[in-house]
Amino acid sequence: MSAEGPLRIHTAVVQPEWIDYNDHVNDGYYVVGFTKATDAVQDLVGLDQAYREASGCSIYTVEAHLTYQREVPPETPLAYESWVLGVDAKRLHLFHRMLHADEGWVAATHELMLLHVDTVNGGVAAMPESIVSELTALRDAHAGLEQPSEIGSCFRPIR
Repeated sequence: MSAEGPLRIHTAVVQPEWIDYNDHVNDGYYVVGFTKATDAVQDLVGLDQAYREASGCSIYTVEAHLTYQREVPPETPLAYESWVLGVDAKRLHLFHRMLHADEGWVAATHELMLLHVDTVNGGVAAMPESIVSELTALRDAHAGLEQPSEIGSCFRPIR
């Protein structure tokens, strides 16, 4: 798998229930959108629902950093860009950027560290090599891209 740019595999439109008393997206719904972007990356590399059911393993977020850069009004079309920043047998380091889908301005960013967890027996577990390989290919492709300035504000990189 390779990438000529960040992944663009999730889109959304701001829903009425996401809007707060300030007439823009409530802070919690930014996280909901980024969670869906993370799910899209997981699905792409094989960490999908079928994998979770068959393996008894899943991905858990253990650290996250969110930046709010611009208010997002009702009915805004959104696009998400995703970078795989790091991966090893048990960890995945992702970065997402939320953009206005038509105008291109950045609304927010989200950097997170995820662990692969055995939900049946408990504890952190190694991911299948085939999935690590897919993620490594994306990491290597994304390493050559221009990196958003928000990356690295709260994590030590995976080496």
